[in-house]
Amino acid sequence: MCGICCSVGFSVEHFSKELKEDLLYNLKRRGPDSSKHLLKSGVNYQCLFSGHVLHLRGVLTAQPVEDESGNVFLWNGEVFDGIQVEAEDSDTQVMFSSLSACKNESDILSLFSKVQGPWSFIYYQASSHYLWFGRDFFGRRSLLWHFSNLGSSLCLSSVGAQISGLTEQWQEVPTSGIFQIDLNSAAASRHVTLKLYPWKYVSKENVMEEFSDDLTQTAAELPAFVSMVANEDKLYLSKPIVPLNKMLPQVPLETHCRNSPSVPHSRETLSLFLRDEHTKKVVHQFIDVLSVAVKRRVLCLVREENLASKEVLKTCNKKANIAVLFSGGIDSMVIAALADRHIPLDEPIDLLNVAFMTKQKTGSNVPTVERKRQAHHRILSEESSQGAAVAQDLDDAEVPDRVTGKAGLKELQSVNPSRTWNFVEINVSLEELQKLRRAQICHLVYPLDTVLDDSIGCAVWFASRGVGWLVTQDAVRSYKSSAKVILTGIGADEQLAGYSRHRVRFQSLGLEGLNEEIAMELGRISSRNLGRDDRVIGDHGKEARFPFLDENVVSFLNSLPVWEKADLSLPRGVGEKLLLRLAAVELGLTASTLLPKRAMQFGSRIAKLEKTDEKASDKCGRLQILP
Repeated sequence: MCGICCSVGFSVEHFSKELKEDLLYNLKRRGPDSSKHLLKSGVNYQCLFSGHVLHLRGVLTAQPVEDESGNVFLWNGEVFDGIQVEAEDSDTQVMFSSLSACKNESDILSLFSKVQGPWSFIYYQASSHYLWFGRDFFGRRSLLWHFSNLGSSLCLSSVGAQISGLTEQWQEVPTSGIFQIDLNSAAASRHVTLKLYPWKYVSKENVMEEFSDDLTQTAAELPAFVSMVANEDKLYLSKPIVPLNKMLPQVPLETHCRNSPSVPHSRETLSLFLRDEHTKKVVHQFIDVLSVAVKRRVLCLVREENLASKEVLKTCNKKANIAVLFSGGIDSMVIAALADRHIPLDEPIDLLNVAFMTKQKTGSNVPTVERKRQAHHRILSEESSQGAAVAQDLDDAEVPDRVTGKAGLKELQSVNPSRTWNFVEINVSLEELQKLRRAQICHLVYPLDTVLDDSIGCAVWFASRGVGWLVTQDAVRSYKSSAKVILTGIGADEQLAGYSRHRVRFQSLGLEGLNEEIAMELGRISSRNLGRDDRVIGDHGKEARFPFLDENVVSFLNSLPVWEKADLSLPRGVGEKLLLRLAAVELGLTASTLLPKRAMQFGSRIAKLEKTDEKASDKCGRLQILP
């Protein structure tokens, strides 16, 4: 994880050799282990490169990096596959060496087509005066652009900063492909031309997928002195995933148990599906590909030296390297269970669980042992009700996600009692929410600005900060997660029909409509979720990793017909994300397999905390910096 930035000036009088203080502050928070600046000058332009590194793997490589030819590279990414990176190597250096060896544009595109993992980058090619930049296919790493109205400068950055009353806005760099700017030409004409090299899929039979041209929409949002054009040689990046399988059944599907009134919808319902040999095979293929994705994401980081053998099982002094954004729901439960397979046994795993306090009770955020013990017993007594143990009258912090989170903790402890599972209770008062939203979170969510962005952005920021309480039967102690890597379940709902709108679409337009909805969800995940979540989590000097958006996981799910992923003729808590629920059963999970989808903003109770009459899509005034 890094904070990367490049400021380009086409006019000496308007060029600053220093970044604005608030922008630099936000970049440094993302990369606390190294900060460095580099100035490069052409005849008509100047570039200030700024890199801030969070060291996670290999040797610490300060950024920006420069080679003997004067090329400059800024990299905010992880190479999990596609290009060979040894455990002791820095993927920044591997990528830069590969780029320096590229002889032409096709070589550059071929390199980025191979990379599996999240990335954003900025690359200055000195000999041609080209500036290359872009984000990975899903947009798992943030990159913003900002153009001066005077036509005198542009800036690319991992994160922006709101300034009251300023009309020049930051925008997220679209994930349409990677971009190239001819800096000499832009300086001479005072017109910036963004040359796009788009993503395309080419099948094994060498048949090219139709390219959906979204240049028009993006270009409409740019200032007059900026234009976007497709590259004249029609070069492209190879899409890292296979197209979505939109096949429809030739005959009506077998109904399994969905029409049988005598079979209650319980874990036995799921077991009936697993009696089918083909279904069981698909479930285990899914577990295998997702397990590999999780393994890459929990092992790609520097760990402390192993303890002496006699101390191996003394975990009380060991720090967690990996945390999970944890609600106890099916997505986070499966991620945690798979992480447990691959993380060394003497290493704790932090389960980060956030709750927002109601207006009426904002006094102390400290849980009491007695209240927690009562809550614990209440949860145990309610677990029989399909695992949806939502107690209505518990302590103020006992929001729905806290209750299901504790039930999920108990499941994980039964799956692996030898593991230290740190269930971190993060309780946020209204006062603290409002204070830190104004001071920091609004700058990270920006340029997104809806009520939904506010709710999720704030919830993820407080959760990933990892400051809370560890509560046991005997004690309560304050705790701050040391984990630099945070696993999140985003991508499961989009691909496995987890949202209520999937059900609405299915009920009106059947499987064909459901396919279209899934395709749309995955296509817009970069602009709706991932850039924002990367900025919010990265603000704590931590890195978000998304196993459900691993290229191999997405390709596997895309290859399946939709009815093998979800069955929305079944009720909530069973039919949506059916494939994931079946995987959870096979992993030994119990009550969580039947929890209905509950959005984070409702499970943590941040939604409607301050206003009860807003819609999720409304513009959120709380995110605006006022004069």
